[in-house]
Amino acid sequence: MALIGRLFVILFGFLAACFVAGMIVVGAVLYPEISDLGGAPIDQDAINILLGFGFIFLSGFALLPALVVVLITEAFHIRSVLAYAVGGAIVGAACYLGLVPFDTETLRFDGVVHRHLEIMTGAGIVAGLVYWMIAGRSAGAWRHPPPPLRPPPPLPSHSRPLS
Repeated sequence: MALIGRLFVILFGFLAACFVAGMIVVGAVLYPEISDLGGAPIDQDAINILLGFGFIFLSGFALLPALVVVLITEAFHIRSVLAYAVGGAIVGAACYLGLVPFDTETLRFDGVVHRHLEIMTGAGIVAGLVYWMIAGRSAGAWRHPPPPLRPPPPLPSHSRPLS
């Protein structure tokens, strides 16, 4: 039963991390255009649509790499915030590099934009930290049974039991 509850916590942590990473990616990619508007109002509906697409995009591409990180941390009871930050960085970089063509003859990625790679890696780090705050701090705790309750202390010898 604890495993089912843990799966819901993991799912909620993953969705929250993807939402935060989507906000970071959309904000960082749009920042040059937003800062160049000269103070004109920004359409909030367009920003909400972009955030939704950013969330869907990141949650779809990050599902399998993030699942590998979650399985490793749950299996080995890894609760270190640094492990989740590094795992998020790897997942973010893997999501970006998964979209860039790979040349098998030269064994290089063609067309890597370093700014976009840095944005995705940074978003992955923040997503890893958000996941750690929600679900990572108690990784693997579902395996351990709760500690047994201690019996109450004995009554003093001069007291009578209540009837």
